[in-house]
Amino acid sequence: MENGTQILRPTQDPSECTKEVKSLMWVYVLVGNIVRGMGETPILPLGISYIEDFAKSENSPLYIGLIETGAIIGPLIGLLLASFCANVYVDTGSVNTDDLTITPTDTRWVGAWWFGFLICAGVNVLTAIPFFFLPKTLPKEGLENNADIIKNENEDKQREEDKKEKYGITKDFLPFMKSLSCNPIYMLFILISVIQFNAFVSMISFMPKYIEQQYGKSSSDAIFLIGIYNLPPICIGYIIGGLIMKKFKITVKQAAHIGCWLSLLEYLLYFLSFLVTCENSSVVGINTSYEGIPQDLYMGNNIFANCNVDCNCPSKIWDPVCGNNGLSYLSACLAGCETSIGMGINMVFQNCSCIQTSGNSSAVLGLCDKGPDCFLMLQYFLILSAMSSFIYSLAAIPGYMVLLRCMKSEEKSLGVGLHTFCTRVFAGIPAPIYFGALMDSTCLHWGTLKCGESGACRIYDSTTFRYIYLGLPAALRGSSFVPALIILILLRKCHLPGENASSGTELIETKVKGKKNECKDMYQKPTVLNDDELKTKL
Repeated sequence: MENGTQILRPTQDPSECTKEVKSLMWVYVLVGNIVRGMGETPILPLGISYIEDFAKSENSPLYIGLIETGAIIGPLIGLLLASFCANVYVDTGSVNTDDLTITPTDTRWVGAWWFGFLICAGVNVLTAIPFFFLPKTLPKEGLENNADIIKNENEDKQREEDKKEKYGITKDFLPFMKSLSCNPIYMLFILISVIQFNAFVSMISFMPKYIEQQYGKSSSDAIFLIGIYNLPPICIGYIIGGLIMKKFKITVKQAAHIGCWLSLLEYLLYFLSFLVTCENSSVVGINTSYEGIPQDLYMGNNIFANCNVDCNCPSKIWDPVCGNNGLSYLSACLAGCETSIGMGINMVFQNCSCIQTSGNSSAVLGLCDKGPDCFLMLQYFLILSAMSSFIYSLAAIPGYMVLLRCMKSEEKSLGVGLHTFCTRVFAGIPAPIYFGALMDSTCLHWGTLKCGESGACRIYDSTTFRYIYLGLPAALRGSSFVPALIILILLRKCHLPGENASSGTELIETKVKGKKNECKDMYQKPTVLNDDELKTKL
């Protein structure tokens, strides 16, 4: 190839390979994430239990909805920050970005991921300060001005603390674990959560990659679109779900039905995503012949042809160019280009013998665009995703209240913590691993590292990628409706008195009255008493 176009070849330097293997920088990132997780994880179970213990029963869904909304606003800001960082080259400041020949849409582009860690670390330190000023206990909402009740509550709490000091934490831990394990509603809810989280963690983790491969967007654009289209509807859904629970005083049975049927509606809407698709990018030597004819993806297509056989082009290089015939090529060398003009990302290759067009054949850096039809399909996909996010988040707060109300008050902290632990261990950790392995099975061309080993995947079979990305979560979520229906049946058989109270002060009774009344005690909503009755009872 002439005029200064240089092809990078894999390096076979063993010392450089050894140096990269011995690098322990990943350990610092791992330890940092472990410490961060240790600090963040207790906030959810303890915070939710804190609200549920000290808020009125009809107000706690709204408060929890606001907490969940705040938990979504953070990722929204984080995604916008990630979109900015992904658009900045990883080595910015140490290299001249004007000399780069790749753009953010190129799969070889690596964004400044480290920049987000620095910003988030500083923000985390600032947000931790207010937690030091939270009181250990609060008076029950609505009873702040009743001195007798406050005094009685303080005496009860003092007795509980003395009991804990005398017997320790382990005395209550095993009975609580046994009680939760024997609670069928609670155990089925954990099963549903684990299955659903396996589906959603996989979808969220690989959604940017799906938008990149399916619709031809850059990673920064994909992250930005996810943040704009998905997270605001989730925030609105959480708030509206909490307001509905507060306004209409939804019972546990009603909340379970709302959560189940809204989730089913969203699940059926989800299948429309299979229809909004784009074709594979036509890359010569991978899925298209040099004559422009689509070929079998897994038959080992010939990368070389008569037009480039004498160019001594490396076969594993990935430096794609788009020819003026609408086809993409693995490199300018494999396109048979002889000369180039321009510098950096504005470089244009000319006299390309493999590009069959009338007139002068030329190519530019990067894969060819997928066209206006694909852009329209992306809009449909994002609209469907926004609608699905809203409907599902609308069902989230009623569903979460079923979890909280199916436990005794003294079990809530442990119950919510155990629920979070199960979803993280059995969904958050394994889902990206097995889902990523399935995604890799659809790879059509692997990148090559300096030492010749396989690197990151450069292009996927978008059709198979779509079936796995959308199909596996659909199968998982479909199976979760079986235990959901069992919960509805169990709740229907249990008598739940005292759920339609309209006003007054709430008093929670947690004494177990025997196995005959076990179902009633397990799911009973707090009895509502007026102030005179409450004073008489105390």
